[in-house]
Amino acid sequence: MMDRDRRLKAMIAGLSEDTQAIRVGLDRTAEREHSEPIFTTSSFVFPDAETMADAFVNNSGLSIYARVDNPTIDGFCKRLAVLEGADACEATATGMGAVLSTLMAHCQSGDRVLMSTGVFGATLNLVKNYFVKYGIELILISPTDLSAWEQALSQPAKLAYCETPSNPTIEIVDIQALSELCRAHDCLFVVDNCFMTPVLQKPLALGADLVIHSATKYLDGQGRVMGGAVLGRADLIEPVTSFIRSGGVTMSPFNAWVFLKGLETLSVRMKAHSENALELAQWLEQQPQIERVNYAGLESHPQYALANRQAKSGGGVLSFHLRDGSREHAWKFLNHTCLMSLTANLGDVKTTVCHPATSTHGRLDVADRQLMGISENMIRIAVGLESVDDLISDCERGLAALAG
Repeated sequence: MMDRDRRLKAMIAGLSEDTQAIRVGLDRTAEREHSEPIFTTSSFVFPDAETMADAFVNNSGLSIYARVDNPTIDGFCKRLAVLEGADACEATATGMGAVLSTLMAHCQSGDRVLMSTGVFGATLNLVKNYFVKYGIELILISPTDLSAWEQALSQPAKLAYCETPSNPTIEIVDIQALSELCRAHDCLFVVDNCFMTPVLQKPLALGADLVIHSATKYLDGQGRVMGGAVLGRADLIEPVTSFIRSGGVTMSPFNAWVFLKGLETLSVRMKAHSENALELAQWLEQQPQIERVNYAGLESHPQYALANRQAKSGGGVLSFHLRDGSREHAWKFLNHTCLMSLTANLGDVKTTVCHPATSTHGRLDVADRQLMGISENMIRIAVGLESVDDLISDCERGLAALAG
């Protein structure tokens, strides 16, 4: 390593978070590259049998096989761990791969899992349709009802899981209060931080044990590749790593490189997403065709004060309920917009819009959707980086169609 690189490595911990998001990563190779390299190889060679055995048997730190480790993926994990304030990070092929790996690593038959009703539809399906049949007991709890969480914790529970803000209802879990309850009852507390990212919210600093990301969303930022991550104390990440190595839900090196590039602009993007979302939410709140807007940055949000305490802004995702409660009315709104992309992904520079009841949560039964507060008249918008005036005009097109 050159002298300049050594000096930078020694001082990196004292630099600002925005700088670390750009500079933490891989050590520069002998080729003196400025952008991090992509190590597109399935395996790694050794100079002799002794070194190979040391790597495989004694875990010397040398890369051995792409399902187990890769320098590009390691660079992404190091950078994200710094941003989240985590001891360790493990990367997965998708966000759902991160959820799966966490549950497989820390739960077994007979365990009770407490889960917020405000979670992504696939997360609920994973536990309800698969883990339950292998002996896991699932308890669903309102994300905002601390007394219900405390009651559920009065019996032994292995793991409590939540997203905050919730998808798509934008309810806020009091991370610090729930972490104290979980700690008092020896229950592992896991927070999905996908909507906020470490730029806006740091669950580990508020008491969470593990943080999960769908890197597919804001960590990429342009809707290009898929990936996930789990972060926390090293002793809690080690069993996750072990499962990923055996189960094969490994991140691609190319995808890790894309995420490394995404993290470099995460801070400026999240600021812009939040500003645009707040402006659009304020406009939507004034429209007579809309019954209620769900956005944590609005003063009308019932948990506005809590949201301000634990996050820097409201983030980039909002939802709203049309006054007409029918699916047909919601679809008419969607079908008369054209700038916003009709897709279920979020975290993109391009604004996306969807009908959660028939997309992100469409595979849940009606009872579960009602429990989660997902109505037929709900629309979710993940606000991108276009001009807000243009987004307002697109919403006007959708709302105008409802009068016909």
